[in-house]
Amino acid sequence: MRPSFSIPASPSTFRTLLLHPTPMSVRSTLLLATVAVLAACGGKPQATNAAPTVVLVGPEAVTVVERGMLATGPALSGSLAAERTASIRAEVGGQVLAILHEPGDRVGAGTVLARIDDRAIADAWLSAKSGVTQAELAADIAKRELERAVKLNAAGAISDRDMENARRANLAAQAQLEDAKSRLALAQKQKDATLVKAPYAGIVAERTVNAGDVVAPGAPLFTVVDPATMRLEANIPASQLGAVRLGAPVTFSVTGYPDRRFKGTISHIAPSADAATRQVRVIARIPNAGTGLVAGLFAEGRVSSTVREALTAPLAAVDLRGIRPVVARLKGGKVERLEVTVGARDDATERVELTAGVARGDTLLVGAALGITPGTPLKVSTPSDTKKN
Repeated sequence: MRPSFSIPASPSTFRTLLLHPTPMSVRSTLLLATVAVLAACGGKPQATNAAPTVVLVGPEAVTVVERGMLATGPALSGSLAAERTASIRAEVGGQVLAILHEPGDRVGAGTVLARIDDRAIADAWLSAKSGVTQAELAADIAKRELERAVKLNAAGAISDRDMENARRANLAAQAQLEDAKSRLALAQKQKDATLVKAPYAGIVAERTVNAGDVVAPGAPLFTVVDPATMRLEANIPASQLGAVRLGAPVTFSVTGYPDRRFKGTISHIAPSADAATRQVRVIARIPNAGTGLVAGLFAEGRVSSTVREALTAPLAAVDLRGIRPVVARLKGGKVERLEVTVGARDDATERVELTAGVARGDTLLVGAALGITPGTPLKVSTPSDTKKN
């Protein structure tokens, strides 16, 4: 009967048996069994399967494909200016007696901004007024003399020649009265001009004169702007002129207001393009009831020439660096990459049209989350997850 034995449980046991004297048949059998065991185990300990790690992202890293309004049109950029800007100049010469308003002051129509010495003008005004009074008396006498002459001529008491002389005297007196009134009106205008007034309600933007200065007619005094309505003066390529029309809506952002979007309408389109740049000048009228906009700021935006409903996603959810645009979609708790077809782009809302590759309601990764490896398990954190951590 062959001797019975069991296979050693470890390599150290094999070494012990092989080193001690044993029958040749037993040694051979042990060596074969050792080779078989090592072959079956691959010569290495068997590894255990580890569970894949779940990546946790915040809700700001995902977005949902949805249908919405998408606006497209040519881009424009330029500077803001007040719709109405008045450069107020001196109409009469003289010394500036007082400055009543400073830059930044809000003024109404007709508000007095400064006073110019009117003593010499006042004397001329009094003289003109006196001349009108004398001319009125002379005209009244001439009129009465004419009426008397007409009656006497009808009775045969005076000749036709005397009546004509009375008529000419009346005409001369009336002409002198009109001349005196004209002189008084001119003197009155000069007298009124010594009070520098705002032409309309607005804000004093600039003052270029001081009290005590002697100014000449035409000297600049103030600049008043009406901020209730602003205008955006911009240029667009001539090739995109067909997408612009009067009354077309404009959306734009302004330096100094990074988180706000403003709206206006195209009010003017230049009839010709610039010969050097092939750009066409357009002006957009912008309501500014809250006076939040300031003239001189740089603005850039887009004319909304077409508006339509489309399947859209944020531009940050689309990877445009490759040959074909791709998105990272979260489906079944795992990340997968899909090729998509991109349509129109709305720069104002930073959204893009997706015409193929995804469906409404799909969850896409945004921004840095686009770099997560496909197949990675992913979970979107909730406020309760944040509290646990």
